[in-house]
Amino acid sequence: MKQSETGSTIQLQTPGRSRGLRDVFSSSFLLKRIVDKEIQVRYRDSVLGLVWSYIKPAVQFGVFFLAMGVFLGLNKGLENYAIYMFSGIIVMNLFGEVFGNASRAIVGNGGLIKKIYLPRELFPVSSLLVAWVHFLPQVLILVVVNLIIGWHPTWVQAGSFFMGSFIISVFSLALGLIFGTANVFFRDAENFVDLINMVATWLSPVLYMWVLVEKSMGALVMHIYMLNPLTVAVELFHDCFWAPTAKYPINPEQWRVVPHLFTLWTPIALVITVATLVLGDFLFRRFESRFAQEL
Repeated sequence: MKQSETGSTIQLQTPGRSRGLRDVFSSSFLLKRIVDKEIQVRYRDSVLGLVWSYIKPAVQFGVFFLAMGVFLGLNKGLENYAIYMFSGIIVMNLFGEVFGNASRAIVGNGGLIKKIYLPRELFPVSSLLVAWVHFLPQVLILVVVNLIIGWHPTWVQAGSFFMGSFIISVFSLALGLIFGTANVFFRDAENFVDLINMVATWLSPVLYMWVLVEKSMGALVMHIYMLNPLTVAVELFHDCFWAPTAKYPINPEQWRVVPHLFTLWTPIALVITVATLVLGDFLFRRFESRFAQEL
């Protein structure tokens, strides 16, 4: 505590110590500037610019649809397989971009961190916002296609979309904080991030139905499988975009939402997601005073 010249009391704080993610809300101007900078750097000297946000997922969709839908014949056993697959792909694209970029955000901005002090959480959070800039065009494509084939969303589907978006955004940011902290001290963390992103799509029901896991692995493994927040987020997107369009399923046994998705698995996913964020924020605040020194 210190008395100012006017007689008021000033609360002194240790330099470099932050309030964690709470500092982000009081630094909205800096956050906006960092987001603008990230977008400008990414598309510098690019002719198409943000159009790549449409081209990349379209190419990815085409490759997966040919490989899984046509060559392996999955589209023959599942109505509107293209909608099913793409609604899962955009979820994993959001996760991969946020997780990957947030994990590298501190090291990537090491030059700035070593020069001045500003809330370091701004960098991983900016990765989330930049990822949403690329995520929204993909959602728009999916919505337009769904409307063309007669999709009529209800408030339940809207709730599934927002809940799934919240889970995937917060969970990927939380992991980004954890691995971003580890990456400052151990560069091997980047390799673990790449491995996780590589297998994440296959550990969630993006290219296949969840019932295949239950049939081949049993109920116990299925329950463990559903503890993954990514799985719940993908299924929420399926409930929003795909399930309402599959009115006449080719295989009725495969057309069904995960049992207890809203009453059990979504609340569990929310608890795991928030707990992971609390852990990530704690670790980030615990070690951020050493970031400049290590970098």
